[in-house]
Amino acid sequence: MRILVVDDERRMINFIRMNLELEGFQVLEATNGIEALDMVRKHIPDLIILDVMMPQLDGFEVLRMLREFSNTPVIMLTAKGEEEDKVRGLELGADDYVTKPFGARELVSRVKAVLRRVNTVTKPSQAVLKIDDRLSVDFNKREVIVEGKHIKLRPTEYRLLYHLIENAGWTVPHEQLLAKVWGYEYRDETHYVRLYINYLREKIEEDPSNPKYILTERGIGYRFVDFRNKDWQEKSSEEEERGEQEA
Repeated sequence: MRILVVDDERRMINFIRMNLELEGFQVLEATNGIEALDMVRKHIPDLIILDVMMPQLDGFEVLRMLREFSNTPVIMLTAKGEEEDKVRGLELGADDYVTKPFGARELVSRVKAVLRRVNTVTKPSQAVLKIDDRLSVDFNKREVIVEGKHIKLRPTEYRLLYHLIENAGWTVPHEQLLAKVWGYEYRDETHYVRLYINYLREKIEEDPSNPKYILTERGIGYRFVDFRNKDWQEKSSEEEERGEQEA
């Protein structure tokens, strides 16, 4: 598989290249953001390792521009390791981050974990699943249909939603979601789950601050409403009718 390494430090590129090539990866390199974006268009890498601190265009800006035309998975390299930087990268569409200094084994493990997630194909029992009159999920196109509008899901959002729906009516612990969606190596990264639950709620909930589909079980995990339960369907319809009358 082809991996693009973007860093303005030649020593860092050489270090990463050597360890990835030992694992059988083909490595491409870029020393600035403009070059990186050009390389992505020309060579279509399977994964990008992107440094945050670079001159001209920093890694966050490169990632923002990249996400306008590509869903290639990205691992951010940051020297700060601050929660704010990690969250910012994830919000812009990064798949993971590694804090400098890091060891070769950690980086290779993260690369393999991200590629494993991206290349895991789930085969649902039906292509389009109707949750209720407002929400459906198209598993073939990996998108949700909300009030007739088609909304594309990011790969991680799709995997998270699929796992929640697969266990509809049951509370799924944080650790299980992390292991299933991100990989066993991420079982302690609980902020990943919180962040992507928020992303999903913004896309599917009528009122994200008062969710109807993805419910929080405090201190335990999350539960997708048991949409197969007729009582819930009837209650949902009654709430919609009451809302229309009040309007």
